[in-house]
Amino acid sequence: MRARAATAALLAVLTAGACSAAPAPASPGPSQADARAPATGPSRASTPSASRLEVTVSPGPVATLGEPVELTTGLQAPWGLTFLPDGSALVSERISGRILRIPAGGGAAREVGVVPDVHAGSEGGLLGIVASPRFATDRTVYASVSGRDANRIVALTIAPGYDGVSVERVLLDGIQTADRHHGGRLVIGPDGHLWIGTGDAFEPENAATPDSLNGKILRIALDGSVPEDNPGDSPIYSSGHRNVQGIAFGPDGTAYASELGHRTWDEVNVLRAGADYGWPETEGTNGSTGVPPIATLHPDDASPSGLAYAAGSLWIGALGGQRLWQLPVAGGAATGDPVAHFHGDYGRIRAVEVAPDGSLWLVTSNTDRATWGGTDPRPGDDRILRVEVREGRR
Repeated sequence: MRARAATAALLAVLTAGACSAAPAPASPGPSQADARAPATGPSRASTPSASRLEVTVSPGPVATLGEPVELTTGLQAPWGLTFLPDGSALVSERISGRILRIPAGGGAAREVGVVPDVHAGSEGGLLGIVASPRFATDRTVYASVSGRDANRIVALTIAPGYDGVSVERVLLDGIQTADRHHGGRLVIGPDGHLWIGTGDAFEPENAATPDSLNGKILRIALDGSVPEDNPGDSPIYSSGHRNVQGIAFGPDGTAYASELGHRTWDEVNVLRAGADYGWPETEGTNGSTGVPPIATLHPDDASPSGLAYAAGSLWIGALGGQRLWQLPVAGGAATGDPVAHFHGDYGRIRAVEVAPDGSLWLVTSNTDRATWGGTDPRPGDDRILRVEVREGRR
């Protein structure tokens, strides 16, 4: 089913409602090749086309946004953002490999240090970062790093005075690198594990190959081990993804991911252990393999990157679409049409994170001209914006 959006940019939204074909929420605790996974890998059995699903939308009060407030400027190709216990934030710069610290109330960014052995290709470099839940005592930040030979997930140690950064250990190595499609988003889920989005390294068949870490959602413990409840003795949680740059969790533990499509559909998916999401045989609603998405947007209107959950909605940063998308959700289903905010006002939006006070911090990506869908930087780019989220009222 395709629902008409509130804006002309939206082409389709799919909701699962009470339909039995919808993916169940993830458990939080204890052009392109025609590739198929071997019988030993995740099933790629045909499923009904998402466009034929009978769905029920249950609209409710929808959150609104305040006016953006500029917190800092002058960043160069920023990519990831994570908050620290004191309310300040760390931001990663893709090309320079630097980590910067932003005061809780905004202000000039201060360099913490440069992550070693970062190889910045067309889309690679220092990507997602997330602080340890015990940062106040262990000073640890996890990062997705592109290398010359492979991509890896590392644990970094931040010096006590925020005047240095070093690699403590490598948690996961052997993620295929390439010029494009690195994925790179890191999130610590409500289960305490590290969730990792990877891209297909511009080789679509990787997404359907069970022994490749690319085109997957990976899930590992914070010490790098494989959780016992992962599907199989592997970091792989789900497969059939093209390029995942956004992961977020609802209050009920539902895991959501935003995924860049090729020419037809970008996707918002609910993640389920062991599930296949169809790429490269299926893109959004174009195909009949894998678990269907709960929402699709045209790449010209989206090219989604950062993803966050707040006040009953997913908030999706759009690169090519140069806007912030809002998708109301509940229990693993879309409950309303996507709504576009700030279309063209700030250019490309790379990261979206929920601050300790409940506001959204948005990271723009206009100085990163090496990546696709670039735009001319505005004076002061790149910047971080703070936006208040107002709960919807009936």
